[in-house]
Amino acid sequence: MKGIAMEIAFGNFIILALAVYRASRLIIEDTVLDSFRNWVWSRFTPDRGGIGYLLTCYWCVSFWISSLVIVSYIIVPIPTIAVCAVFALSAGAGIITAWLDKK
Repeated sequence: MKGIAMEIAFGNFIILALAVYRASRLIIEDTVLDSFRNWVWSRFTPDRGGIGYLLTCYWCVSFWISSLVIVSYIIVPIPTIAVCAVFALSAGAGIITAWLDKK
């Protein structure tokens, strides 16, 4: 790493991007986190903005997850890629499944 500028290999970028997509979808849509979302919404309704709205917005959630992923990648790149690879593979499987279901 030279100064603040940092290069990310294209393959790593794809892994990180797919991981952010998968983590965002997990937080916003997947049923496994329904009880968490309902708990947050019972305290902070989405229509008032703030935290409740955050859990309904892909742009918002993905921004914060991306920020965490990049900071983690800068500090500990190999463990970050390893964890993100799991999310990326899950995202890939989901995308392929959705594509095949449309055929």
